[in-house]
Amino acid sequence: MADIVVYGATAAGVCAAVAAASSGMRVVVMEPGHHIGGMTSGGLGYTDVGDLRVVGGAAARFRSEVAQHYGVGEGHWAGPEPHVAEAILRRWLEEAGVEVLFGHRLSSARVEKRERRIAAVGAEGGDEVTGEVFIDASYEGDVMAAAGVPSTVGREDTGLYGESLAGRREIFPGRHAVPEGISPFRGPGRTGGLLPQIRTEPMAPVGHGDGGVMSFGYRVCLTRAGNRIGFERRDNYDADRWELGRRLFHHWARRGATITAGQLLGLTQNLPGLKCDANSLGPFSLSVLDGSAWRYPTAEQTEREQIRLHHLHHAQDFLYFLSHDPAVPAVLRRELQRWGLPVDEFTDTAHLPHQLYVREGRRMVGEHVLTQHDLTAAVPQADVVAMGSYHIDIREVQRNWRDVWEHPDPVPMVVSEGYLSVRVPPYPIPYRSLVPRFADCTNLIVPVCMSASHVAFSSVRMEVQYQMLGWAAGRAAALALRSGRAVQQVDVGSLQDELREDGHVLAL
Repeated sequence: MADIVVYGATAAGVCAAVAAASSGMRVVVMEPGHHIGGMTSGGLGYTDVGDLRVVGGAAARFRSEVAQHYGVGEGHWAGPEPHVAEAILRRWLEEAGVEVLFGHRLSSARVEKRERRIAAVGAEGGDEVTGEVFIDASYEGDVMAAAGVPSTVGREDTGLYGESLAGRREIFPGRHAVPEGISPFRGPGRTGGLLPQIRTEPMAPVGHGDGGVMSFGYRVCLTRAGNRIGFERRDNYDADRWELGRRLFHHWARRGATITAGQLLGLTQNLPGLKCDANSLGPFSLSVLDGSAWRYPTAEQTEREQIRLHHLHHAQDFLYFLSHDPAVPAVLRRELQRWGLPVDEFTDTAHLPHQLYVREGRRMVGEHVLTQHDLTAAVPQADVVAMGSYHIDIREVQRNWRDVWEHPDPVPMVVSEGYLSVRVPPYPIPYRSLVPRFADCTNLIVPVCMSASHVAFSSVRMEVQYQMLGWAAGRAAALALRSGRAVQQVDVGSLQDELREDGHVLAL
């Protein structure tokens, strides 16, 4: 029996648990896997921060402890090495006396709810954890869904919330776009079927909601250290799957373009230990754009595991392709061969990250749906519990194809769709976006899969915001329990006072 049960030892979950424990609560964390920190320790070393003026509380503490660990000024490194991030967050839990149950994946059939309150959640192995208040800090929102709290997945129509940036996007040129003229078909004309790595379903009309989510991938940690592990050919490596990449390099070569590995992976030493956090920067990258991520948020665990492995194998094979395939320019192959996997990271998962980068899962439909308008035309929120500031950052949603109208007949071409980056001012995130509607559930707080539109969520989804929102959720859960009230009825003024004492920034 716990006072507060946190599902998911993501950074948000850790912060929620520590905040609740420091308020005197008995806290149990149910973690499906065997690691602490989610993406903060799962490969996302280069941490997108936004406006540092609004990064306070738990997020500021984490940045400070990273600097202390390395004996440098705060912000000297873009982020810690993955194993350092996990060690810091694990220590926080130990110092707070929080119990963590590893390998406790939620069994959706075993969420016990009485009237509007969750009473217990069960794990697949049979264990059951009871509590008074629950916090769903997972990237997928599984407790929220199993408790019957309404949620949504993917892009909405522009008309739903009057958001100009919603829905399927126009096809524009840019760094993430596939260059003009690449055929999507295996053979000449329209023969042979579509190439691998292209979504087969047709694109929705511009502005229409299609349920599409931002692409997932693995943010691999690479190093130039002498003891690095080279990129090896996987047993089931399928050379045919990389034909699109060969056509891209052939296209660039014909136009005299010099493409570096850094333009595709961002190979900049931004971590200690000669390491970097490889990102997805070009039209062909670690991100998987075939639409498989669209199914992930609501899939059963068996299918999720298949999708996860699909993404993991993509990362392994992409690195091998770039460093070994003859179609890749020799200079680029040599450049990438100077990098490899670090021997001291992810030692129990073959030196590849333990966390799939789930850029967005379910999103709750709660007391207040945060939208584009709350970000671009930010106004004060009376129940603000954290500030956001990172730009609207929608990563590519799909790689598809369309006909381009040329004389005398249309020409089929590969396209990338969905990428969008729009600057926003610092904006308040209201507590109402962390709680369900009163009629749906009265003892659940959701700091990750919060109530937001697809557009607004693309800004909130950064780990620093998750850390601050997780801490706010932990404090709020403790207040609800002490007062005997529903989470929707927490004294927000008292919550804000506690957050300010914790160093959180609630206004500029």
